[in-house]
Amino acid sequence: ETEDLENTKITTPVASASDPEPHSSPHRPQMVSAGSEDATEDLRKAAGAVKAWALDQGSLPADQAQVLNKMAKYQVPQRSGDIVMIQSEHTGTIDVLSADLESADLLGDHRKVSPPLMAPPCIWTFAKMKEFKSKLSKDKNSRLVVKRGEVVTIRVPTHPEGKRVCWEFATDDYDIGFGVYFDWTPVTSTDITVQVSDSIEESRGDMTGIWEVADPVPVGDVERGSRSSLRSRYGEVMPVYRRDSHRDVQAGSHDYPGEGIYLLKFDNSYSLLRNKTLYFHIYYTS
Repeated sequence: ETEDLENTKITTPVASASDPEPHSSPHRPQMVSAGSEDATEDLRKAAGAVKAWALDQGSLPADQAQVLNKMAKYQVPQRSGDIVMIQSEHTGTIDVLSADLESADLLGDHRKVSPPLMAPPCIWTFAKMKEFKSKLSKDKNSRLVVKRGEVVTIRVPTHPEGKRVCWEFATDDYDIGFGVYFDWTPVTSTDITVQVSDSIEESRGDMTGIWEVADPVPVGDVERGSRSSLRSRYGEVMPVYRRDSHRDVQAGSHDYPGEGIYLLKFDNSYSLLRNKTLYFHIYYTS
């Protein structure tokens, strides 16, 4: 029994299987080398030794006995790789997964290639507020009301004849949140579309499952900026911040990083009482 116990200390995952309070985090996979027939035999012997000793002592729970049976029967792949053992956070049971991480899909979306980093935009302001509003008031497509608690997303596809997107906007009386994101997706139409949502979370309905908070700043906090990182096909050009668009015309531009759709977000979700009248001009240049 002493020799069997000493053997179990050599194989960390087997020892942790019989330990009710493992030292490692239950969320983190345990990796042990298993690239040879010797490793297979050692694993079987160690699991069998622990099982025999624990049953002899009468202290092995039934669920852990099943785990040890699984470990003893598990066939280590003949090619090089790792055994992945994950302990359940709720039940304490341990699952032995395939050594092939790709086939086990353990990495999920993290295996996908991240989009390239976005170059920063050029932003500026100008003071000709009255002239700007007067000109855009004549075009009903360049003026809209962002109601209290709403977020308006203007989707602007890249144009085959353009190299840069440009924007200008202003509001009446009060400020508004503004940010720019980019969707790396094939462009099927050059039409500019407008989407209205009841909140900043709902405005991300087409981004479900890919938003990931990168720091403690709340996602919808337009006072400090919605600093979030985007996985998969989305990139952040400029986070959402409140802009003094009621004092100066806010303007900016961004060079096309490739084919895709710009998402210009006008965020009034922080306002509980006031609607914001928005004047905007969006265009491309070559």
